[in-house]
Amino acid sequence: MKLSQIKDHKLPTGVLGFALGPDGLTGFAACADGTVHRVNLETGKSEAFAGRHHSYASGCVVLPDGGTVISGGYDGRLLWHEVETGRCWREATAHRFWSWQLALSPDGRRVASCTGQYLSGGWKYEPSAEVELSVKVHDTMTGEEVGAYSHGPPVLSCAFSLDGRHLAAANMLGEVRVWDTYPTGSKEPVSKWTTPDFTSWGSTKTHHYCGGIYGLAFAPDGKSIVGCGMGPMTDPMAGNGKMTWQRWDWRTGERLGQIRDGQHGSGLMEAVAWHPDGRHFVMAGRQAQGTWNAALFGVEDGGLVHAVDTKKRITHARFSKDGKRLILAGANGQPQRKDGVWPSWGRVQVYEVG
Repeated sequence: MKLSQIKDHKLPTGVLGFALGPDGLTGFAACADGTVHRVNLETGKSEAFAGRHHSYASGCVVLPDGGTVISGGYDGRLLWHEVETGRCWREATAHRFWSWQLALSPDGRRVASCTGQYLSGGWKYEPSAEVELSVKVHDTMTGEEVGAYSHGPPVLSCAFSLDGRHLAAANMLGEVRVWDTYPTGSKEPVSKWTTPDFTSWGSTKTHHYCGGIYGLAFAPDGKSIVGCGMGPMTDPMAGNGKMTWQRWDWRTGERLGQIRDGQHGSGLMEAVAWHPDGRHFVMAGRQAQGTWNAALFGVEDGGLVHAVDTKKRITHARFSKDGKRLILAGANGQPQRKDGVWPSWGRVQVYEVG
């Protein structure tokens, strides 16, 4: 299996969240200027929806019929956008703090969001307890909150199982919790575990925790879950921790696999997605040191299959339904105005999976 780039589209501003439409030809990008853009993946033409977040738009999902996009932002709001007209027709307040990430149930009826602010809870700089429940679930048809779950903030990632029954979320300290959302939506997790391999304590320049599990995805067979992030480092401000992933049996927390020594560089991995064949997954993010920032891995032995260096920061990865294409969304560096004009620094790249 090999990745070959076939499209490289520019957007006016950096992409923090991305969803792929049911036609496989349209993408939706949640952007740093608070807008959501509809993107033609063949031509690169993009158009911003009318609704806008008061801060960064950090995530978006598209409902199965392709007619509605829901976005989340650092303003804590969820916005419903009509794809055909671009108008925003509903909003709901999900969090007091940032919405870090969104996840859509496979039937499209529920959208989950996660939040949490890192505030010092003691002299060891451990995060203080949550001031609001860190994981919320809303009904996509009515906008009503239908579930809320406790976790240790900040909670950086969330994912629904493919049958839609279970919801997982992971935080900065490497703790994963999984809840059974049916039939009663119990508040207690059915499983939880913690790994130290995604968290750093700064011992130079600054003293605080850094890192976390930034991406989560249930395997197509429903038996395991994979998470990605950045491994421990001496200087969190340098952002040069180990690019890392681990795969677990989500019912027990048993580790089933992890990235091999010698097959990684340094940097924060933010995106993980399963190939439809269930035998491969992709991990991607930003590179501090090394030769790649997006790579395919085989589940059977955990080995690296193919890797590419996009020269960009990748925030989201999505496979097409047939697995023949991979879409990587993110940003190109830190923008600076030239002659009073901001450059187009958002990126949506399309790769052929051969």
